[in-house]
Amino acid sequence: MKKLINLTINDKEYEVAVEPNQTLTDVIRYDIGLTGTKKGCETGDCGSCTVIMDGKPVNSCLVLAMQAAGRNITTIEGLETEDGLDPVQEAFVEKGAVQCGFCTSGMILSAKTLLDRNPNPNEAEIRSAISGNLCRCTGYQKIVEAVESVNK
Repeated sequence: MKKLINLTINDKEYEVAVEPNQTLTDVIRYDIGLTGTKKGCETGDCGSCTVIMDGKPVNSCLVLAMQAAGRNITTIEGLETEDGLDPVQEAFVEKGAVQCGFCTSGMILSAKTLLDRNPNPNEAEIRSAISGNLCRCTGYQKIVEAVESVNK
């Protein structure tokens, strides 16, 4: 039986009816229509569904939508402002850290969370922050370089 919940995603309020077992990924993608959150392994291993919830990166495939009620959620769509892309997004483009794009939103959100906490991380800190996100295209070096270039 569906239950009505309120979600705050990218500073916008949504009222949605969800099933008790419905994941946050599914609600974001299919009910709200924000397709930047990718649906990958659905077991929390790949990180393509990463969103920022209350300031921390989480695998939205492991969060029930009901658990997200009352929390502050940011998806990749929420990083862009009237002035354009977030500096992390720009760095990924400039450094060639975007290839197929499947892991990109999760990588960017994980990197954004790290940089908000630590504006000048070293390589080991960057690699640790993105370790929950799998990339099959870049070999991670361009991603690390992109994160290193932000705020410099």
